Amino acid sequence: MEFLQYPLPLAELIGNLARLPGIGPKTAGRLAFYLLQQPQVSQDLAKALTDAVREIRKCSRCANLTDKDPCELCRDAQRDRSALCVVEHPRDVASLEKTREFKGLYHVLHGVLSPMDGIGPEQLTVDLLLKRLEGVQEVVMALNPTVEGEATALYLARLLKPMGIRVTRLAHGLPVGGDLEYADEVTIARALEGRRQL
Repeated sequence: MEFLQYPLPLAELIGNLARLPGIGPKTAGRLAFYLLQQPQVSQDLAKALTDAVREIRKCSRCANLTDKDPCELCRDAQRDRSALCVVEHPRDVASLEKTREFKGLYHVLHGVLSPMDGIGPEQLTVDLLLKRLEGVQEVVMALNPTVEGEATALYLARLLKPMGIRVTRLAHGLPVGGDLEYADEVTIARALEGRRQL
């Protein structure tokens, strides 16, 4: 352990904090010292983390994270059950819900296909998705525009189209406030492909 200049419990705390995404050793050290100086914050954080690990699970219908099964969105009778939006991660559901534009249901894959990393359809929630298509007329692919996201969208589209389900994707292109001068060729090409009449 590289933090051996500290007492072992502190070194272990820093080491574990450094394992979090986006947290390097220096930030982990600052967080550890802060938590030690704020015992109530530390106790509240420990309780919240313990409760979340104990109570949060995947929804048996959509695989979103929830404390009740099925989740609140799946239970909502006002949602449009003919539209299903497929996303990579639970945080993507939260991002889409903030817009208040999509009124259908969601399905969380918990990743994308990545043969180089050993992630195939079996490691994702594809089987669960295929079991919940009764009454679904449109599936919206809301996957990130990465090579893996594109491959996953194409794979799912090939499975769904023979079932008579309309498969759509989120538009790609220039962001609002974007500048053509700074956009890459792929982004500009996608914007041209997705152009609409005014």
